[in-house]
Amino acid sequence: MRYPTEQCLSYAELEGFVQAACPISGPFVFLAESFSTLLAIKYAASNPVNLEGLVLCVGFATSPMRGWQRFLSSLLAPLVFRVPLPNLAAKLWLVGPDAPPSLLAAVRSAVSSVQSKVLAARLQAVLGCDVRVELGRVARPILYIQAQQDRLVSASCLEELRRIKPQMSVAELEGPHLLLQREPRRAAETVARFVRSGSSSETALRRLAGL
Repeated sequence: MRYPTEQCLSYAELEGFVQAACPISGPFVFLAESFSTLLAIKYAASNPVNLEGLVLCVGFATSPMRGWQRFLSSLLAPLVFRVPLPNLAAKLWLVGPDAPPSLLAAVRSAVSSVQSKVLAARLQAVLGCDVRVELGRVARPILYIQAQQDRLVSASCLEELRRIKPQMSVAELEGPHLLLQREPRRAAETVARFVRSGSSSETALRRLAGL
C-alpha cells in the first residue's frame, strides 16, 4: 500500500490506511518494513482472527535514534528534506555503496515524490514512537528480518524487541537498510519459510499484506 504523499499524518492517523489494506477474511501474513513496522505492531496487537503471522523487516518499537542523534535529527527534520536526496546519502544510509544504478534511481524518485514537509513529519513521528506495550499484546508468531549492514536501525532495536518477545524468530540477511528492495529474492525466501513453518495454510503465503 502507499501512504499519502501530500498530507502530514501521524502514526495514529495512518492506522486507518493499514486497517483498510488488510484482508477481512482468509488467512494472511502481515509484512512491514522500517517506518511501517510501528503500524504493523499496532495492528497486530488487536490479534485479528485471520492474521497468522507478523514479519518485521528492519523494524523497531521505539526510535532507532538515541541520545544526541535523536536531538540533532529533531532539530534538522524541517530542513534536511528540502534538497533532493544525494546519491552519496542514498548509498550510505539506504541501498548500500554497490547498489545497482536502477535501484538508486528508483529510491531517489520515490523519495522525491513525497513532499518535504511530509518526510519531515514522518521523521518526527519516528523520533517519538513507542509501541512496546502493543508489541507485548501480539499473540501471533513474529519474524524479524535484520539487515546486517543497516546504518539506520541498529542491533539495539532488535535487542529491545527480543526483550519483549524472546520467542520471536530472527533472520539475518546481508544487505543495507532497504533490504526488501535490495535483496527481494532472499527476503521472499525467508518469509516463505516462516509462513510454512508457522501456518498450516498455503493461502496465507499467497496473501501477504505488504507495507
